Amino acid sequence: MPVPPWLEPLLTASFFSVCRTHGDATRSERNMFCLDCPHGDAFCFYCRSSKHKDHQVIQIRRSSYHDVVRVAEIQKVLDISGVQTYVINSARVLFLNERPQPKASKGVAHICEICGRSLLDPFRFCSLGCKLVGVKSNGDASFALEAKNEEELEGMRREGISSRRGTLRGEEELREGSQQDMYPATPSPPPSSARRRKGIPRRAPFGS
Repeated sequence: MPVPPWLEPLLTASFFSVCRTHGDATRSERNMFCLDCPHGDAFCFYCRSSKHKDHQVIQIRRSSYHDVVRVAEIQKVLDISGVQTYVINSARVLFLNERPQPKASKGVAHICEICGRSLLDPFRFCSLGCKLVGVKSNGDASFALEAKNEEELEGMRREGISSRRGTLRGEEELREGSQQDMYPATPSPPPSSARRRKGIPRRAPFGS
């Protein structure tokens, strides 16, 4: 199938509300999604242990109030080529849905083909949701995983390096609202001079 049956429920699911069943527990936030269950919906850590123990489950995270998923998780089940990725808190992620952008910046070299959002690197889409629209309307993109030869893998590696460099320009915006990793580490003090030689002590002359 060109589009997995769980993808649209994933993109429309509501995450990060408190689980009704485990609301009193410490990890009751609904930030997980099952790829094996029909009519999927978000659920919490405890629901996973009791109802989805042997299922394929991905965890949704949040950046600047928008839902993201780690590339390391989603690329195992979905072809995410063409979607802009970002580095947030040392993890490479992509956005589930498009984000509002009041006005496109002038002189932007790359934009999303669907919503027109400015992109950091030469990708086609800003999110999985925009790629879904592109797959349905144009038919020149796909979510199906296919075996890639060495040349394609090398191209993906180079693209990842380019994207990693590019995300440094937008990292602070993505981490908005969090003080973590936004400031450089305090530099270590310079090494003190080793074995500094003391001068010869001199006494004040006695009065005559």
